[in-house]
Amino acid sequence: MMLSADDLISKPEGKTLEFKRDLSSPKPLMKTLVAFANSAGGMIVLGVTDDRQVIGVDQPLDEEERLCNLIADTISPRLVPNVEMVTFRDKTLLVIEVYPSGQRPHWLKAEGTDSGVYVRLGSSNRQADRELIAELRRSVEGTGFDEMVMPDISVDDLDIPAAQLLFGGSRVLDEKSLITLKLLRQYQGRLVPTKGAVLLFGKERLMHFPDAWIQCGRFFGTEKIHIFDHIEIDQPLPKAVDEVMLFLKKHAFRGADLSEIRRKDVWSIPIGILREVIINALVHADYSQRGAPVRVVFLDNRIEIENPGLLLPGLTIEDMKQGTSRIRNTVIARVFRELHLIEQWGTGVRRMFKEAAELGLPEPQIAETGMRVRFTIPLPEKILVQPATVEVEAQVEAQVEAQVEIHILAACASAPLSSAEIAAALGHKQLSGNLRKALPRLRADGLLEYTIPEKPNSRLQKYRLTDKGRVLLTTEHMDDEDS
Repeated sequence: MMLSADDLISKPEGKTLEFKRDLSSPKPLMKTLVAFANSAGGMIVLGVTDDRQVIGVDQPLDEEERLCNLIADTISPRLVPNVEMVTFRDKTLLVIEVYPSGQRPHWLKAEGTDSGVYVRLGSSNRQADRELIAELRRSVEGTGFDEMVMPDISVDDLDIPAAQLLFGGSRVLDEKSLITLKLLRQYQGRLVPTKGAVLLFGKERLMHFPDAWIQCGRFFGTEKIHIFDHIEIDQPLPKAVDEVMLFLKKHAFRGADLSEIRRKDVWSIPIGILREVIINALVHADYSQRGAPVRVVFLDNRIEIENPGLLLPGLTIEDMKQGTSRIRNTVIARVFRELHLIEQWGTGVRRMFKEAAELGLPEPQIAETGMRVRFTIPLPEKILVQPATVEVEAQVEAQVEAQVEIHILAACASAPLSSAEIAAALGHKQLSGNLRKALPRLRADGLLEYTIPEKPNSRLQKYRLTDKGRVLLTTEHMDDEDS
């Protein structure tokens, strides 16, 4: 036991701690032990009332024996927790410590394997459904849902050309690459798509996974009652990130004249933090759940982003804040990493908390609620609904693109830069999102040109400002001075 008795008594009940008066009602205690073993482990302190009065355990040796017999008779597979007698002042407590089990799922024998499996949700126990039970089994086997094969379809059901556009020249999506990325796997002597491949690039993605979409809503006020604007995003997952960000930006500019958006950062929301949370939600969503899309809720004082699926077994919210990461969807995560949507494994949550502190913003909140994980991002100031934003959505999108383009042209004004150098100049660690889309547009418009046009995929390739681009940049600079 890592904590002293004083430390235990002072802590609130939660995902990994519960207090019990005695063994007079053993079934709730057994449910908690099962839930702890199936989730992130935890401790039960026996001899403490609901109002945190320490009454101790009479005849602790006898109660310990009774407890061990109850566990053996009630729970399957066999569970062997660590039971200690701890003295608190003049009272003796029994502390039962359960570790995340490598034999999960555990269940109550009397309720059976379908109905007797429980997981821990906050300070309560929740009965696991069929999908969650399957995930508990997969987590022990080390197999992600998105790694599973779909033998009834073929590679022709994947939109490989669209996927190749996203990868650009960084990787050629030939058969070898598709296997390496686990988009294709061997099944009975032939290559078939994985569930991750269909979720990412399936031509009929929503037919196979009808809940793999994103629901975005802007509400009036601070309660989710009256909705003002909403969209349903069913783009392939890598493209969905920018679509969600566009929706948030549409409702987040500070009432500035739209022409100012081209040159200034006028967003009143923490763009970097929100992008991290959206990517986290898409990578860690439990796509086996039904009726549970990823949801993005924009309120006057906060933005909530939630994905289906509780935290994976062995992981707590405190672990996440400390940088511990366990990936639910390894295929999706690998592709996001290759597309530079993810920078480094396991750093996203820590980075968003660090950025919030640097910006002087309230700390983001993470909670497990209703079999979902919810991130709440408080806003630095209230943003009231602006009806005009509905009519100017297309203009806002165009201005966002124009803003990125001007920043790229300015970065290339002094000397030609590679794509990585452009990203660095604009404060990005990798080329991704709007930056990746803007470079081909600038070349097509004759504002940038290759330094090695005969070898477009050369590793030495750089982008050079054209005369046309320099004229545009000079015009923008003069406009800035006039304003």
